Amino acid sequence: MINTLIKNIQKKNAPIVVGLDPMMNYIPEYIQRNAFEEYGETLKGAAEAIWIYNKGIIDATYDLIPAVKPQIAMYEQFGIEGLVAFHKTCAYAKEKGLVVIGDIKRGDIGSTSTAYAVGHLGKVKVGSKAYAGFDEDFVTVNPYLGTDGVKPFVDICKEENKGIFVLVKTSNPSSGEFQDKLVDGRPLYELVAEKVVEWGNECMGDRYSNVGCVVGATYPEMGKVLRKLMPKSYILVPGYGAQGGKAEDLVHYFNEDGLGAIVNSSRGIIAAYKQDKYSSFGEANYADASRQAVVDMIADINGALGR
Repeated sequence: MINTLIKNIQKKNAPIVVGLDPMMNYIPEYIQRNAFEEYGETLKGAAEAIWIYNKGIIDATYDLIPAVKPQIAMYEQFGIEGLVAFHKTCAYAKEKGLVVIGDIKRGDIGSTSTAYAVGHLGKVKVGSKAYAGFDEDFVTVNPYLGTDGVKPFVDICKEENKGIFVLVKTSNPSSGEFQDKLVDGRPLYELVAEKVVEWGNECMGDRYSNVGCVVGATYPEMGKVLRKLMPKSYILVPGYGAQGGKAEDLVHYFNEDGLGAIVNSSRGIIAAYKQDKYSSFGEANYADASRQAVVDMIADINGALGR
Protein backbone atom coordinates (compact mmCIF):
# COMPACT_ATOMS: atom_id res chain seq x y z
CA MET A 1 0.00 0.00 0.00
CA ILE A 2 2.91 2.36 0.60
CA ASN A 3 3.71 2.03 -3.11
CA THR A 4 0.18 3.21 -3.97
CA LEU A 5 0.45 6.18 -1.60
CA ILE A 6 3.79 7.20 -3.12
CA LYS A 7 2.40 6.93 -6.66
CA ASN A 8 -0.51 9.18 -5.68
CA ILE A 9 1.85 11.71 -4.11
CA GLN A 10 4.08 11.76 -7.18
CA LYS A 11 1.20 11.91 -9.65
CA LYS A 12 -0.28 14.98 -7.96
CA ASN A 13 3.00 16.48 -6.73
CA ALA A 14 1.28 16.89 -3.40
CA PRO A 15 2.91 15.42 -0.25
CA ILE A 16 -0.17 16.25 1.81
CA VAL A 17 -3.18 14.59 3.39
CA VAL A 18 -6.47 16.25 4.31
CA GLY A 19 -7.71 15.39 7.77
CA LEU A 20 -11.47 14.86 7.68
CA ASP A 21 -12.10 15.73 11.33
CA PRO A 22 -15.56 17.32 11.22
CA MET A 23 -17.02 19.26 14.12
CA MET A 24 -20.63 20.38 14.01
CA ASN A 25 -19.58 24.03 14.24
CA TYR A 26 -17.54 23.61 11.05
CA ILE A 27 -20.56 22.47 9.05
CA PRO A 28 -22.43 25.26 7.23
CA GLU A 29 -25.87 26.06 8.58
CA TYR A 30 -27.64 25.14 5.34
CA ILE A 31 -26.19 21.61 5.44
CA GLN A 32 -27.24 21.15 9.05
CA ARG A 33 -30.69 22.56 8.34
CA ASN A 34 -31.30 20.21 5.42
CA ALA A 35 -30.14 17.19 7.42
CA PHE A 36 -32.29 18.10 10.41
CA GLU A 37 -35.33 18.66 8.20
CA GLU A 38 -34.97 15.10 6.95
CA TYR A 39 -33.92 13.29 10.14
CA GLY A 40 -34.61 15.75 12.95
CA GLU A 41 -32.11 17.02 15.48
CA THR A 42 -30.97 13.47 16.11
CA LEU A 43 -27.74 11.53 15.94
CA LYS A 44 -28.76 10.39 12.48
CA GLY A 45 -29.35 14.01 11.46
CA ALA A 46 -25.90 14.99 12.73
CA ALA A 47 -24.28 12.06 10.93
CA GLU A 48 -26.04 12.96 7.69
CA ALA A 49 -24.75 16.53 7.95
CA ILE A 50 -21.21 15.25 8.51
CA TRP A 51 -21.43 12.92 5.52
CA ILE A 52 -22.73 15.62 3.16
CA TYR A 53 -20.06 18.04 4.41
CA ASN A 54 -17.28 15.48 3.87
CA LYS A 55 -18.57 14.57 0.43
CA GLY A 56 -18.45 18.20 -0.63
CA ILE A 57 -14.82 18.52 0.46
CA ILE A 58 -13.81 15.28 -1.23
CA ASP A 59 -15.56 16.30 -4.47
CA ALA A 60 -13.75 19.64 -4.43
CA THR A 61 -10.25 18.32 -3.70
CA TYR A 62 -9.82 14.70 -4.81
CA ASP A 63 -8.05 15.67 -8.04
CA LEU A 64 -5.43 17.61 -6.06
CA ILE A 65 -4.65 15.36 -3.10
CA PRO A 66 -3.33 11.81 -2.69
CA ALA A 67 -5.07 10.88 0.56
CA VAL A 68 -7.53 11.74 3.31
CA LYS A 69 -7.30 11.02 7.04
CA PRO A 70 -10.64 10.78 8.86
CA GLN A 71 -10.24 10.93 12.66
CA ILE A 72 -12.64 8.32 14.01
CA ALA A 73 -13.37 10.04 17.34
CA MET A 74 -15.12 12.86 15.52
CA TYR A 75 -17.57 10.26 14.23
CA GLU A 76 -17.75 7.97 17.27
CA GLN A 77 -19.17 10.79 19.40
CA PHE A 78 -22.38 10.40 17.38
CA GLY A 79 -22.59 6.68 18.13
CA ILE A 80 -23.48 4.09 15.51
CA GLU A 81 -24.83 6.73 13.13
CA GLY A 82 -21.49 8.53 13.31
CA LEU A 83 -19.64 5.32 12.46
CA VAL A 84 -21.93 4.88 9.46
CA ALA A 85 -20.84 8.35 8.30
CA PHE A 86 -17.20 7.35 8.88
CA HIS A 87 -17.64 4.21 6.79
CA LYS A 88 -19.42 6.10 4.00
CA THR A 89 -16.67 8.72 3.99
CA CYS A 90 -13.92 6.11 3.72
CA ALA A 91 -15.71 4.23 0.95
CA TYR A 92 -16.44 7.37 -1.05
CA ALA A 93 -12.85 8.60 -0.78
CA LYS A 94 -11.62 5.26 -2.11
CA GLU A 95 -14.11 5.48 -5.00
CA LYS A 96 -12.44 8.79 -5.89
CA GLY A 97 -9.02 7.14 -5.99
CA LEU A 98 -7.79 8.47 -2.66
CA VAL A 99 -5.75 6.54 -0.11
CA VAL A 100 -7.57 6.44 3.23
CA ILE A 101 -5.62 6.76 6.46
CA GLY A 102 -7.90 5.88 9.35
CA ASP A 103 -6.77 7.93 12.33
CA ILE A 104 -7.86 5.46 14.99
CA LYS A 105 -4.79 5.32 17.31
CA ARG A 106 -5.62 1.81 18.42
CA GLY A 107 -3.28 -0.36 20.47
CA ASP A 108 -3.94 -3.34 22.71
CA ILE A 109 -2.67 -6.89 23.09
CA GLY A 110 -3.42 -10.34 21.76
CA SER A 111 -6.84 -11.05 20.36
CA THR A 112 -8.03 -7.49 21.06
CA SER A 113 -5.34 -5.92 18.91
CA THR A 114 -6.00 -8.53 16.24
CA ALA A 115 -9.70 -7.61 16.26
CA TYR A 116 -8.86 -3.92 15.80
CA ALA A 117 -6.54 -4.79 12.92
CA VAL A 118 -9.11 -7.06 11.28
CA GLY A 119 -11.92 -4.55 11.71
CA HIS A 120 -10.06 -1.65 10.15
CA LEU A 121 -7.58 -3.23 7.73
CA GLY A 122 -8.49 -6.87 7.25
CA LYS A 123 -11.47 -9.14 6.72
CA VAL A 124 -13.66 -10.75 9.35
CA LYS A 125 -14.97 -14.27 8.77
CA VAL A 126 -18.70 -14.85 8.90
CA GLY A 127 -19.43 -18.50 8.30
CA SER A 128 -17.94 -19.38 4.93
CA LYS A 129 -17.59 -15.74 3.88
CA ALA A 130 -15.25 -12.87 4.73
CA TYR A 131 -16.06 -9.17 4.90
CA ALA A 132 -14.00 -6.01 5.16
CA GLY A 133 -15.27 -3.83 8.00
CA PHE A 134 -14.10 -0.25 7.61
CA ASP A 135 -11.49 -1.18 4.99
CA GLU A 136 -9.06 1.72 5.41
CA ASP A 137 -5.70 1.55 3.61
CA PHE A 138 -3.63 2.67 6.61
CA VAL A 139 -4.40 3.23 10.27
CA THR A 140 -2.56 4.95 13.10
CA VAL A 141 -1.37 2.71 15.92
CA ASN A 142 -0.35 3.48 19.52
CA PRO A 143 2.78 1.45 20.40
CA TYR A 144 2.58 1.91 24.19
CA LEU A 145 1.88 -1.79 24.79
CA GLY A 146 4.90 -2.86 22.74
CA THR A 147 5.26 -5.50 20.07
CA ASP A 148 2.25 -7.46 21.38
CA GLY A 149 0.05 -4.54 20.40
CA VAL A 150 1.66 -3.76 17.04
CA LYS A 151 2.46 -7.15 15.52
CA PRO A 152 -1.19 -8.08 14.85
CA PHE A 153 -1.44 -4.94 12.70
CA VAL A 154 1.79 -5.80 10.88
CA ASP A 155 0.53 -9.33 10.23
CA ILE A 156 -2.71 -8.01 8.70
CA CYS A 157 -0.72 -5.48 6.66
CA LYS A 158 1.30 -8.33 5.15
CA GLU A 159 -1.84 -10.34 4.39
CA GLU A 160 -3.84 -7.49 2.89
CA ASN A 161 -1.14 -5.15 1.51
CA LYS A 162 -2.15 -2.42 3.94
CA GLY A 163 -0.12 -0.11 6.16
CA ILE A 164 0.14 1.56 9.56
CA PHE A 165 1.59 4.74 11.02
CA VAL A 166 2.99 4.21 14.52
CA LEU A 167 2.94 7.12 16.98
CA VAL A 168 6.55 8.08 17.68
CA LYS A 169 6.68 11.79 18.55
CA THR A 170 3.28 13.45 18.55
CA SER A 171 2.53 17.14 18.00
CA ASN A 172 0.57 17.88 21.18
CA PRO A 173 2.16 20.11 23.86
CA SER A 174 2.26 17.47 26.62
CA SER A 175 3.75 14.72 24.44
CA GLY A 176 7.09 15.13 26.19
CA GLU A 177 5.70 13.98 29.54
CA PHE A 178 6.39 10.43 28.42
CA GLN A 179 7.86 10.51 24.93
CA ASP A 180 10.88 12.66 25.86
CA LYS A 181 11.82 10.77 29.03
CA LEU A 182 15.33 9.35 28.97
CA VAL A 183 15.76 5.59 28.96
CA ASP A 184 19.39 4.51 29.24
CA GLY A 185 20.35 8.05 28.28
CA ARG A 186 18.14 8.27 25.20
CA PRO A 187 14.66 9.76 24.72
CA LEU A 188 11.91 7.18 24.62
CA TYR A 189 10.77 8.32 21.18
CA GLU A 190 14.12 7.22 19.71
CA LEU A 191 13.65 3.73 21.14
CA VAL A 192 10.16 3.59 19.64
CA ALA A 193 11.65 4.70 16.31
CA GLU A 194 14.06 1.78 16.37
CA LYS A 195 11.18 -0.61 16.93
CA VAL A 196 9.35 0.97 13.97
CA VAL A 197 12.34 0.10 11.81
CA GLU A 198 12.33 -3.46 13.15
CA TRP A 199 8.60 -3.90 12.53
CA GLY A 200 8.93 -2.23 9.15
CA ASN A 201 11.60 -4.59 7.92
CA GLU A 202 8.96 -7.33 7.98
CA CYS A 203 6.62 -5.38 5.72
CA MET A 204 8.51 -3.58 2.97
CA GLY A 205 7.23 -1.98 -0.21
CA ASP A 206 9.62 -1.18 -3.04
CA ARG A 207 11.57 1.62 -1.35
CA TYR A 208 9.66 2.33 1.82
CA SER A 209 8.00 0.20 4.47
CA ASN A 210 4.28 -0.25 4.96
CA VAL A 211 5.04 0.53 8.61
CA GLY A 212 5.37 4.30 8.85
CA CYS A 213 5.40 6.64 11.81
CA VAL A 214 3.81 9.79 13.17
CA VAL A 215 6.15 12.69 13.98
CA GLY A 216 4.67 16.10 14.70
CA ALA A 217 5.53 19.22 12.73
CA THR A 218 5.86 21.12 16.01
CA TYR A 219 9.18 19.43 16.87
CA PRO A 220 11.39 19.90 13.79
CA GLU A 221 14.73 19.24 15.48
CA MET A 222 13.47 15.92 16.80
CA GLY A 223 12.03 15.23 13.36
CA LYS A 224 15.48 15.68 11.84
CA VAL A 225 16.95 13.05 14.17
CA LEU A 226 14.06 10.65 13.63
CA ARG A 227 14.31 10.94 9.85
CA LYS A 228 17.87 9.59 10.08
CA LEU A 229 16.85 6.80 12.45
CA MET A 230 14.02 5.64 10.17
CA PRO A 231 15.24 6.16 6.58
CA LYS A 232 12.72 3.73 5.05
CA SER A 233 9.72 4.72 7.15
CA TYR A 234 7.18 7.16 5.75
CA ILE A 235 6.45 9.97 8.21
CA LEU A 236 2.90 11.19 8.71
CA VAL A 237 3.30 14.77 9.93
CA PRO A 238 0.47 16.35 11.95
CA GLY A 239 0.66 19.84 13.41
CA TYR A 240 1.07 21.90 10.23
CA GLY A 241 -0.79 25.19 10.10
CA ALA A 242 -3.34 25.50 12.89
CA GLN A 243 -1.03 23.85 15.45
CA GLY A 244 1.92 26.03 14.51
CA GLY A 245 4.04 23.83 12.24
CA LYS A 246 5.58 25.73 9.32
CA ALA A 247 6.53 24.43 5.89
CA GLU A 248 10.17 25.43 6.29
CA ASP A 249 10.35 23.30 9.45
CA LEU A 250 9.40 20.19 7.51
CA VAL A 251 12.25 20.01 5.00
CA HIS A 252 14.22 17.54 7.11
CA TYR A 253 11.27 15.18 7.39
CA PHE A 254 11.81 14.34 3.71
CA ASN A 255 14.59 12.21 2.23
CA GLU A 256 16.90 13.24 -0.59
CA ASP A 257 14.58 11.54 -3.07
CA GLY A 258 11.92 14.14 -2.18
CA LEU A 259 9.79 11.43 -0.58
CA GLY A 260 9.41 10.03 2.89
CA ALA A 261 6.82 12.34 4.44
CA ILE A 262 3.18 13.33 4.06
CA VAL A 263 1.92 16.43 5.85
CA ASN A 264 -1.55 16.61 7.37
CA SER A 265 -3.86 19.57 7.67
CA SER A 266 -7.33 19.18 9.13
CA ARG A 267 -9.30 22.25 10.17
CA GLY A 268 -6.97 24.47 8.14
CA ILE A 269 -8.50 22.81 5.06
CA ILE A 270 -11.96 21.61 5.99
CA ALA A 271 -12.93 24.80 7.84
CA ALA A 272 -11.01 27.14 5.56
CA TYR A 273 -14.08 29.24 4.82
CA LYS A 274 -14.09 30.37 8.45
CA GLN A 275 -10.61 31.90 8.11
CA ASP A 276 -10.22 35.56 7.15
CA LYS A 277 -8.05 34.53 4.23
CA TYR A 278 -10.86 32.54 2.62
CA SER A 279 -13.92 34.27 4.07
CA SER A 280 -14.85 35.75 0.68
CA PHE A 281 -15.98 32.27 -0.42
CA GLY A 282 -18.76 32.26 2.16
CA GLU A 283 -20.26 29.19 3.77
CA ALA A 284 -22.27 28.28 0.65
CA ASN A 285 -18.94 27.74 -1.13
CA TYR A 286 -17.13 26.11 1.78
CA ALA A 287 -15.79 23.32 -0.46
CA ASP A 288 -14.29 25.82 -2.90
CA ALA A 289 -12.56 27.49 0.03
CA SER A 290 -11.17 24.09 1.03
CA ARG A 291 -9.91 23.56 -2.51
CA GLN A 292 -8.08 26.90 -2.46
CA ALA A 293 -6.58 26.07 0.92
CA VAL A 294 -5.29 22.79 -0.53
CA VAL A 295 -3.75 24.64 -3.50
CA ASP A 296 -2.06 27.05 -1.09
CA MET A 297 -0.80 24.29 1.19
CA ILE A 298 0.70 22.33 -1.71
CA ALA A 299 2.47 25.46 -2.94
CA ASP A 300 3.73 26.20 0.57
CA ILE A 301 5.14 22.71 1.17
CA ASN A 302 6.62 22.35 -2.33
CA GLY A 303 8.09 25.84 -2.12
CA ALA A 304 9.89 24.95 1.10
CA LEU A 305 11.17 21.79 -0.60
CA GLY A 306 12.40 23.82 -3.57
CA ARG A 307 10.21 22.20 -6.17
